[in-house]
Amino acid sequence: MIVLGRIVAPFGVQGWLKIHPFGDDPLTWRNMPNWWVSNDPDAPAETWSQRELRGCRAHGKGLVATLEGVPDRNAAEAIEGWYIGAPREALPKPAADEYYWGDLVGLEVSNEAGEALGTVSGLISTGAHDVLQIQDGDNERLVPFVAAYVLDVDLAGRKIRVAWEKDW
Repeated sequence: MIVLGRIVAPFGVQGWLKIHPFGDDPLTWRNMPNWWVSNDPDAPAETWSQRELRGCRAHGKGLVATLEGVPDRNAAEAIEGWYIGAPREALPKPAADEYYWGDLVGLEVSNEAGEALGTVSGLISTGAHDVLQIQDGDNERLVPFVAAYVLDVDLAGRKIRVAWEKDW
């Protein structure tokens, strides 16, 4: 499962949910007829609950949505804090030079000189841009995920090349 966001609160009294998305352009999720929910983002895919999407719209910096099986505020409160996800094959195809965070985690990172910097362990959304968390043993590097620093992403080869020195 690819974790897309988190249910942060009920919205209104008719079962709508306020969603904090992880990543850009969450309105494309409206193209998925079903969403999956779980209280554990690391749960096996077969334990996630599939729900039909009944409605979805932008609200501030996030989304509000309503799902099958969440008819009122009480039901919405029962899944507050749960995660929204989808199997990889259900997600919209990303545009050129766009990536799902889940596809980047685990990729090996090296710099222009070919020096290994570590492995992507996660990403941080800062508002201005996303930041790669690169783990190298006990050391962590934070590299802005912007074109000035991220030169190549090779998903098939499981590698990222960055303009970043090993001692930074």
